[in-house]
Amino acid sequence: MYRRLHKTYSAEANRYDEMLGADGVLRPHWRPLIEQMEGLPPDVLTRRAQQVRDAIAAEGVTYNVYADPQGAARAWELDLLPQLIAADEWQTLATGVAQRASLLNATLADLYGPQHLLSEGLLPPALVFGQHDYVWPCHHIVPPGGVHLHVYAVDLARSPDGRWWVVADRTQVPSGAGYALQNRQIMTRAMPDALREMRVQSLRQHFQTLRESLIRFSPQGSDAPLIVLLTPGPYNETYSEHAFLAHTLGFQLVEGADLMVRDDMVFLKTLSGLRRVHAILRRLDDDYCDPLELRSESALGVPGLVQAARLGNVLIANALGSGILESTAMHGFLPAISQRLQGRPLALPSVASWWCGERPALEYTLAHLDELVILPTFPSMRRQPVYAHTLNASERAALIDSLQAQPHAWVAQEWVRLSQGPVLARGDSARLISRPLSLRMFAVARPDGSYEVMAGGLARVAPYLRDVVSMQQGGVSKDVWVLKPLATADAIPATDPWLAAVDADEFGVAAEHRQFAVQALRSTVDVSSHAGESLFWMGRYAERCDNLARVLRATLYRSADDAELAEVVGKTHAEEASPFDSIALLCETLGIDLEEADSRTAIVECLIAAIHDPKAEISVAGHIRQLHRCAYQVREHLSLDNWLLIHSMPPMLGPPPAPAPMDASAPDAALGALQKVLHACAALAGHALDDMTRDEGWHFLMLGRHIERMGQLAKLMHGFLALPSAAQDDALGWLLDATSSVVTYRVRYRRLPEWLPVLHLLVFDASNPHGLAFQFHMLVRYLEHIDARMDVLSIGMPRQLTLLLEAFDLAQFARESASADDARERLLQLMEDAMLVAATLSEDLTRHFFTPLSAPVTQGIG
Repeated sequence: MYRRLHKTYSAEANRYDEMLGADGVLRPHWRPLIEQMEGLPPDVLTRRAQQVRDAIAAEGVTYNVYADPQGAARAWELDLLPQLIAADEWQTLATGVAQRASLLNATLADLYGPQHLLSEGLLPPALVFGQHDYVWPCHHIVPPGGVHLHVYAVDLARSPDGRWWVVADRTQVPSGAGYALQNRQIMTRAMPDALREMRVQSLRQHFQTLRESLIRFSPQGSDAPLIVLLTPGPYNETYSEHAFLAHTLGFQLVEGADLMVRDDMVFLKTLSGLRRVHAILRRLDDDYCDPLELRSESALGVPGLVQAARLGNVLIANALGSGILESTAMHGFLPAISQRLQGRPLALPSVASWWCGERPALEYTLAHLDELVILPTFPSMRRQPVYAHTLNASERAALIDSLQAQPHAWVAQEWVRLSQGPVLARGDSARLISRPLSLRMFAVARPDGSYEVMAGGLARVAPYLRDVVSMQQGGVSKDVWVLKPLATADAIPATDPWLAAVDADEFGVAAEHRQFAVQALRSTVDVSSHAGESLFWMGRYAERCDNLARVLRATLYRSADDAELAEVVGKTHAEEASPFDSIALLCETLGIDLEEADSRTAIVECLIAAIHDPKAEISVAGHIRQLHRCAYQVREHLSLDNWLLIHSMPPMLGPPPAPAPMDASAPDAALGALQKVLHACAALAGHALDDMTRDEGWHFLMLGRHIERMGQLAKLMHGFLALPSAAQDDALGWLLDATSSVVTYRVRYRRLPEWLPVLHLLVFDASNPHGLAFQFHMLVRYLEHIDARMDVLSIGMPRQLTLLLEAFDLAQFARESASADDARERLLQLMEDAMLVAATLSEDLTRHFFTPLSAPVTQGIG
């Protein structure tokens, strides 16, 4: 009955198969899904698999891989077929994970407190104090509520007998929960019917509980607690997840430079001043968090953070020093520790492990080498697992030498042949193939100190039939569907579950924290200095893209007109009559590199390079790359539609054209690419005006746009006014096209371009959004609300420019006027002043708002 999908599916006899029983029959909890998929035509499955890939690309879900030939930001991989877990099996797993999280939390409390486990011989001191991950400055620090482990992840593998075993504990900065939620959101759109009919449990409660517990454990004060997510930055491998989690949880996404410690409290540098930070959900490793007490060369941390935590002035999740439990050498000691601290055995045991620092363990390892996987004792050693049975004679001898020379540096772990599960074959969504997989589960601390396990998780599939599962090495993820018990009724929340979670009292959330939730609803958004700077430059690069694309489009159009003119009147006369040389000179004024172009064809080639070449000093591709980089750092401030638009821009230009000789179709292709970019730029401007909250970040985005447009217009008009009169007249049509003012001119004047009306429209007309006067007026408006906080000369400069512009008498510019030359010189000086104001304003905004090392404390003390 189920032959179409898995007719080529091969299940290895020595592995547990997730979908098929030992008799080759579908397991009961898999049958409804396979029945539904069997009923779909192959092209539907292919289309849904492509929908998944498109959603990942559109939403920018990435997993950064260093030194990856595909590029650092590799697209996340998600298989259309989920990993299914039956309700009864899940309950067993959830109980074991919750118990293990509680045990590890108690172990951390002992190791950084009374250290009974060491004094009673349950843990070797060398295993604790011999690794870098034991953070000595955190000894005797008791975190709020005694919770060291707020977020916990565990990697599980299923052995051939069907039992789940713990392979690794993730206790420092566990990643993957955000990816699990993104997987579910994408699968909800790709497989909505299957999710509903199979009664798959929701993931939402996990994130509600995390948010609620961080509020509960935050130091109390007079204000709503401010919670931030601390990231190493956009080059971190899981930065995409950091941005998504911050957006989902409603936390500020910050880097270390955004925070500072004053009076032993942590503050966020915002565009409005300093704001007290009550809790930090960190994604930064322990030793990088504080250069004063931990790794001194770290540029990612916050000086003084350890002291703030020591005094209880900030909650850090997970607590500093929690990475010590990620050593697999701990696994062999956990059964005895569980009996000592909890009085019961581990419900979810680890894979059998031996720390070679003990003589009996080393002897066992050497005697059973082919049955074991050799791992480094400490995660900081950055060594790959060694499967001893795969080694040749010389490699085996070298491994034995290493084990005997440094036995304390190695752990031997039983080799578990991972279970296998079905994966839709790439390129053929009607065929299933088997691949080894592992399961990562997640738990978060509740406000009462117990642990809640996510009703789902992250399954990872090896790219080949081997027992190494790694996203760094090309692995694929699966959504994990935990099925509800048949007797469970679906609960439909009567209110917004996010608000209900904050306001609920079932976990003993204090009344003042419920009041904080109400205050938070009424408060304005605090925008970090780093986010404000990224939004500011996002505005500037958006304008640069738009301005350069219009200039290049207008110039390429004019080059085509020249070619037609040459065919009619001959090459020599066309060159004499053409304004193209003046236009090329204006392009050079704007920074487009035409210096080595010695012919019209060479100029066109340079213009096309200025579109496609991201390495050129000035190019549309380069501006788009910088725009994307800025937007990537403030994704939590952008709507999904806004981000999808920006993320779609880099592919619009395609690869650079082949080197000369240039194909005759190259200008047309370049114009087509420019048109796509200009449409996207127009949509970006629409998002800025109609899709974004008018908070501080938006003001700086708009400041960036108008400063950039003012500077570019002033530079263009300065170059234009410096041309001889005849050349100016020839370039009037190009100038209107390059400044997106053709339609306005035609509607208003209904005549061919003339010098004085064009000058009025582009310089003096305050109603033209692409004119200089308009930029002066808008800058005055946007700078008004920061005038009191930035008492520097540059604040008043746009107003002074407006006054200077209003002092001009347009009649002075009539070429027959005696004062025309004088007015032209004064206007040239005004253009230079406007360019200087653009640079000065940018520098002053950067100095006063983006690096506010001595900014006043305006709010949040408590």
